[in-house]
Amino acid sequence: MAELITETLQKELTAIRHKLHQHPELSGHEVETTRFLTQQLRAHGIKIVPTELATGVIAEIGDATKGPTIALRADIDALPITEATGLPFTSKKTGVMHACGHDLHQTSLLGAAFLLQEQAADLNGLVRLIFQPAEETHRGAQQVITAGQLTNVAAIIGYHNHPKLKVGQIGLRPHGIMAGVDQFAVKITGVGAHAATPQSAIDPIVATSAIVQNLQTIVSRNFSPLSTGVVSITHIESGNTWNVLPATAFFEGTIRTFSDHDRALAKRRFYQIVEQTAALFGAQATIEWFEGPAVTNNDPALTQVVWAESKTFAETIEVEPATAGEDFATYQQIIPGVFAFIGSNGAKEASDWHHDDFIVRDEMLPIAVMYYVKNAIRLLHELPRN
Repeated sequence: MAELITETLQKELTAIRHKLHQHPELSGHEVETTRFLTQQLRAHGIKIVPTELATGVIAEIGDATKGPTIALRADIDALPITEATGLPFTSKKTGVMHACGHDLHQTSLLGAAFLLQEQAADLNGLVRLIFQPAEETHRGAQQVITAGQLTNVAAIIGYHNHPKLKVGQIGLRPHGIMAGVDQFAVKITGVGAHAATPQSAIDPIVATSAIVQNLQTIVSRNFSPLSTGVVSITHIESGNTWNVLPATAFFEGTIRTFSDHDRALAKRRFYQIVEQTAALFGAQATIEWFEGPAVTNNDPALTQVVWAESKTFAETIEVEPATAGEDFATYQQIIPGVFAFIGSNGAKEASDWHHDDFIVRDEMLPIAVMYYVKNAIRLLHELPRN
């Protein structure tokens, strides 16, 4: 298989990736990206599937009458970040950047599509290619499902680049590989007063301070010591001058968990702690809760197959789970799926996802392409006919 990733193809894919990197588009606005991907696929004779999706592309290679249908997924959206990498192909859009490597993801799926199309007559089933929009807003996967693009799909695979792994190294693990993500926003309402007469106030700042402290007991005093969880308060606002106690305070943040049990427990305890601590100070709490993607939960049997195939062409390791979230999890709630990490930098000083100086290395493209191609072919032979 390695010989299929020719120097010519790698140069072509590198140029494509650089072009996509220079022209990033935000979630739900991937119009030019969609047009470009469609042109590339059609130029290689690949069937484009009609879809109700406003952005994103669905394509197919093979014949569903010969065997199962499996899906390969790559995300295509960028982030509202001004790039500071200094790369010669830096973003041409101020305030928009591929700071998570989705330019590389979609390029590798394009490369896989080109190679799979060359073998279309020999495929033991159908490969559905999902170039998914709006991953960063956690809406794209559900949009794909609602549009009916997961119909008759037996299994799905995807990956995310990982800047801390060696370039081309593949990281897998069964069960939870990325966290379930929840977001909260809380308003604490008290009574304002002059700072010199605090007895006349119900101080929302004191109440909020106590709430923030108490929330840190959710993991430390409610989760099993063998479980993993994160509670982060990331934004607090209250008041606007030095001598007035304000009437309200606001804070927001996120909770990350790795099981349905812990996710439900964390939400329940969050509400109890916020509401009861606020009441202790005579204040009122108004909570907004935003449910993000579930745990990215790799099917154990499929993971074993993908591991066995991946280690034939790349160093494959078991990785620790990441507390970041992924809406690939939405697919896994419906059909079996495997999500991997593929090393994209490896330098100790490499910036992580969503940083303005985030860099992925083009050298990982061949491994990412083979991850899709070889595992697609293997799954078409391993899985039963639909």
